[in-house]
Amino acid sequence: MSRFIDIHPHVISDDESRYPPAPLFGKRSDWSQERPCVVETLIAAMDEAGVARAAVVHSSTTYGFDNAYVVDACNRYPDRLIAVGSVDVRAPDAVETIRAWTDRGLKGLRIFTGGSTKDFDPTELEDEAAYPAWELLGELGLTMCIQTGPVGLPQVRSLAERFPNVPIILDHLGRPDVTDGPPYAKAQSLFDLADVPSIYFKLTPRIMDDSVSGAATPDTLFPKLVEVFGADRLAWGSNFPTSPGTLSEILATAQDRLSSLSAGDRVRVFGGTAATLYPALAG
Repeated sequence: MSRFIDIHPHVISDDESRYPPAPLFGKRSDWSQERPCVVETLIAAMDEAGVARAAVVHSSTTYGFDNAYVVDACNRYPDRLIAVGSVDVRAPDAVETIRAWTDRGLKGLRIFTGGSTKDFDPTELEDEAAYPAWELLGELGLTMCIQTGPVGLPQVRSLAERFPNVPIILDHLGRPDVTDGPPYAKAQSLFDLADVPSIYFKLTPRIMDDSVSGAATPDTLFPKLVEVFGADRLAWGSNFPTSPGTLSEILATAQDRLSSLSAGDRVRVFGGTAATLYPALAG
């Protein structure tokens, strides 16, 4: 396979005077300080790993709602990168703000309800104040990533049903508990989303690690995900440099974990689904 698309790397500027940190929730993530990655470093890592293109996800735990670096960085490599940013979708001026960022080059959005610096809070996902922003996403043809855990899945379903023309991608597969092994009963709330076709799922190092934890195995978990959702709703994301290891190592692990899938399904996971979600990456 010669063409990979990564839909979850990050970049961090080394120029804090031009791009000052202002982390969401007031606490900066450890990884962004310990493993910062400027866009040139990402491009070099992609070249080494054989990754053709990427949807670079804004670091909310570094820059809050200021998407300046991810947009500027991706605009420097328009044939390789697109920017996925974050906006306060509940703010009164959210619609104008989204239009302004898309005019600067933003190609997708993300809602960060928690993660490395804060427990998940799904209340943002049920706030009607955000509905105008979601309506605009449908008009502009933008995809929305959502970072949440199982606690937020009911709200994700509600949004998907209210705004069916907005593709939603669950970061890190929605962080299910798969340690019980097949038939993965603890992850049933995730599987229950199978009937909502506009919800997609990122397969990142987190689920790659979980697939060899407890009673889980890659040969039972990933075929189950394909059986439930279809490979055309699954897409690979590296989480580089948040997750440890080089991009080449992260990709190699993902290839190994997904080796039980058919060649066609692997093509979809490692690029085909990404091109559907972000047409600008199709080439």
